[in-house]
Amino acid sequence: MSNAISNFTCVISTPAKLGECPRWDEIGKRLYWVDILAPAIHSFHPASGDYQTLPVAEHIGCFSLADDGGFVAGMRSGVWLLSATGEQVRKLADNPEDQAHSRFNDGRCDSEGRFWAGTLDEPKAGNNAHLYRFDQRGLTAMDDGLLTSNGLAFSPDQRWIYHSDTPKFVIYRHAYDADTGAVGDKEVWVRFTPSAEDRGRPDGAAIDSQGHYWSTLYEGGRVVRISPAGEIVETYPLPVLCPTMCAFGGEDLKTLYVTSASQGRPEDELKKYPQSGAVFALRVDVAGLVEPRFRTAGI
Repeated sequence: MSNAISNFTCVISTPAKLGECPRWDEIGKRLYWVDILAPAIHSFHPASGDYQTLPVAEHIGCFSLADDGGFVAGMRSGVWLLSATGEQVRKLADNPEDQAHSRFNDGRCDSEGRFWAGTLDEPKAGNNAHLYRFDQRGLTAMDDGLLTSNGLAFSPDQRWIYHSDTPKFVIYRHAYDADTGAVGDKEVWVRFTPSAEDRGRPDGAAIDSQGHYWSTLYEGGRVVRISPAGEIVETYPLPVLCPTMCAFGGEDLKTLYVTSASQGRPEDELKKYPQSGAVFALRVDVAGLVEPRFRTAGI
């Protein structure tokens, strides 16, 4: 494992309460992300510096760009189609869990335009969260027994689907069939061992074009690059303790963008890490992949 020298640049200093789900739009050349707890979709055009905020009506955990120009989003109440300006257009599926204690959290589309999104068991006590798949067949539970479904990603060869359970310090993988959207049994792929000094645990993630999984470690102040064999091969420190998710962007998909959190963090931590909640960027050597869009046909 190498501890890479990383010089992250702060590209958006306005602090999010809980920044999440960065997405690069390769057509519009914009970075999108959400603030879950101050519900909005944010976007930034690096070439011009244009920064916009689209308020949304409820907690929004994740989203993907849709092929109709809008978005598909995992929200507290369910899976929604949103307009290009963030309005709720049509609910596609209810959140089948107790919405007083559950909301959709992390997700993205697969190569066939299906939307995958996991939920968060807010009391973090009952293992009541799930990972779901949504397509023309409806909402289907694909995994259960989770506290915080996170870190969803697909291998470039379409053999594997990865996701993490953040409070359990573990990343899972399943065999994956891209044609049908079926998954195999869950197996532990990477497990982190917390200590009193380091409680870094796997939050959101992205996959690069070489099949390496980049995991942001919440309360760990770093992003780690994990090989397909499950070995941490590089570590990239950040100027915040609580990064939340990463995404590849830029013209060549070699800019790593990372969101972060500020809500609920101790006062001494925020003094030590005053950029908590900001969005950061780092040039890397290996390109990411174009993010698939939600397929609206037949929905």
